[in-house]
Amino acid sequence: MIVSKWKNYDTQLTDLLQDNRNCSDTEIAKKLLNTNEGGYLNKEVDLLRTYIKRNRKRLLDTHEGVFDATDELDVPNTSVKHLWLKTKKSSVFIKNPTYIEPQAEEVKEIDFTNIFKDKVKPLNITYNDLDCLSLFDRLVYTDVHIGMEVNQNGYSLYDGAWNEKEIEKRLEIMVNHTLINQQSDVLYIHELGDFMDGYNSVTTRGGHELPQNMDNQKAFDVGLQFKVRMIDALINNYKEIFCTNICNDNHAGSFGYIVNSAFKSYIELKYSNVKVINQRKFIDHYIVENRCFILTHGKDDKNMRFGFKPHLDSAQIEKIKNYIDEYKLHNYTIEFSKGDSHQLLLDFTSSSAFEYQNFGAFSPPSDWVKTNFKNTNSSFIVFNYYENQKSINPIIF
Repeated sequence: MIVSKWKNYDTQLTDLLQDNRNCSDTEIAKKLLNTNEGGYLNKEVDLLRTYIKRNRKRLLDTHEGVFDATDELDVPNTSVKHLWLKTKKSSVFIKNPTYIEPQAEEVKEIDFTNIFKDKVKPLNITYNDLDCLSLFDRLVYTDVHIGMEVNQNGYSLYDGAWNEKEIEKRLEIMVNHTLINQQSDVLYIHELGDFMDGYNSVTTRGGHELPQNMDNQKAFDVGLQFKVRMIDALINNYKEIFCTNICNDNHAGSFGYIVNSAFKSYIELKYSNVKVINQRKFIDHYIVENRCFILTHGKDDKNMRFGFKPHLDSAQIEKIKNYIDEYKLHNYTIEFSKGDSHQLLLDFTSSSAFEYQNFGAFSPPSDWVKTNFKNTNSSFIVFNYYENQKSINPIIF
């Protein structure tokens, strides 16, 4: 369970709230942090304000009788649902308003969860308030390339590392950015392929050797933990999460499907409000509200020597239009989304029938890319979708 870092300030916050009952949450946050700056000038104040808003009632209503009784029995006050206080003259039944209902207890009885024992560490997550609800939020990331070596002998043209520690850092940034930009209680996560870098140090098609810094077993563990920890960190803030993972690509291929299949089996068992689709088609589409998302990695696991290009040409426009015609998708606003090119390019105007979206790689560039091209940037994007518009919130590494 992920605990907010502001929990340690509960005692101080309770005192401040009791002594300053007419002060706003922002003013209380500034007093505790000893600053006059808020909002964009001080993000910590904004995050603490959100925590105070969500916990004001709990902080002011201390329920000393319940606390004293549970303390005497040496049990956490949040784990006691109710209690009887009995004397010779009376018997009083008390409900505990601070009780926290246990979640997914049944999963603990299943041996399958033991694969994460002592491995899955909580992320340092912050939270955001929902000031304006959108229809849904969307997180898109691609080309994580778990296991990729970016500086094998230490003499790469540009320095860099892509190991378990660096992957964990970026995961924390991605989850925090998603929560900071949350505008809905429904989240769609689209992972567009090449999640794993390769299997036995070669690509899906074989023959193309890849320098890697993890064996298959280690890469599997890191990949599975990445996805599980991401959902564990997000689920308390969303009523529903829908994940689509592309498993037809030129790097991860069957290995990517194996990791995502394990993820689907575990996470849908643990959370009833999380659904996972592991896309094995090269191209597939999904209808959400008034939008149609056509998803592909951009290059398949077998046939395509050259995939979809970063910039649309007439042949690509025709291919995508044929797909739209085949499945009769004309009544929706269509977004064609791809990875593979490791470039962040969102094209809204080259075609009047659809938007063409290239998403940048979540990973840093490989040594081969850095030598043959340049030291490219990495990225992911969080979208908020409204009735007739959307907001775009990218992070560039």
